[in-house]
Amino acid sequence: MKFFHLSDLHIGKQLHRYNLKEDQQVILKEVITYAKELRPDAIVIAGDIYDKSVPSAEAVNVFDEFLTDLSEITPEIPILIISGNHDSPDRLRYASEILKRHHIYLAGNVPERPEEHIEKVTLHDAYGEVDFYLLPFVKPGYVRKLFDEEIKGYDMAVRRLIEREEIDPARRCVILSHQFYTAGGKEPATCDSEIHYVGGVENVDAGVLAPFDYAALGHIHRAQHIGAEKYRYCGAPFPYSISEAGEEKSVTVVELGEKGQPPVIRQIPLPPVREVKKLTGTLHEILEQAGEEVCHAFVSITLTDDVEAFQPKERLEEKYDHIL
Repeated sequence: MKFFHLSDLHIGKQLHRYNLKEDQQVILKEVITYAKELRPDAIVIAGDIYDKSVPSAEAVNVFDEFLTDLSEITPEIPILIISGNHDSPDRLRYASEILKRHHIYLAGNVPERPEEHIEKVTLHDAYGEVDFYLLPFVKPGYVRKLFDEEIKGYDMAVRRLIEREEIDPARRCVILSHQFYTAGGKEPATCDSEIHYVGGVENVDAGVLAPFDYAALGHIHRAQHIGAEKYRYCGAPFPYSISEAGEEKSVTVVELGEKGQPPVIRQIPLPPVREVKKLTGTLHEILEQAGEEVCHAFVSITLTDDVEAFQPKERLEEKYDHIL
């Protein structure tokens, strides 16, 4: 089974004061083009669809266009989506029952009552069934009424929810999750555009993912694995901070074979409309660097002149049109 792994779209986000709508639309159209070419069996999006819990009408329209274009591909590609810490679970799952008829599955809320469980979507391929578990962003307080014991911390909350599902080890299983996972105390490489708590309060040990053949993770904006290769953050599809300057963004493509075989994972590039670049030098040196490849990029500039230069901002803005 081949599927695309995406996360952290953050539709509606601005980079400093610049509206990223057009840049995001171009990237999302690239994803649609790849979907038409590669024909994945599913597309999973692991949270933070929007940048704000109350997204603007403009942001909602961008995501609506993306889902509409994906749903028009034939044969239909199932789309599996969970909410992240930036999303409003209730807003994200609006019309979810109707969308299921079009193979679009939205999981906004975690189980809160005994009769509720992590939403599971079962898909089929040549090797049989694959169970996808859709686990939205979890805080301990979300599940305090679900268990008889006191839930102490994020790790315990996620661990108890997964244990409660009694996952069959003989079946192929994938989890979508939006948390800050660590492996043996080692944290993933982060960016300035992410939010996580200092001191391990929000950490979840990646050992809880052991029942799964692949973990499609969201929340961290740099593509990487945490612990085993099969526990992966796909990263954000667009650079959302200066700290991401020079990073290559991509779509993660995962292929599951028969049970017991490791997934085959590769990344296909998503070149941005405008790159994020850091420039350091004297005012004269920076002005001299203003070639076609950088003058329209998002640029962070550090001047190293010994003496204050004359009208540096005004002179730089004549050459660079997206100074951060």
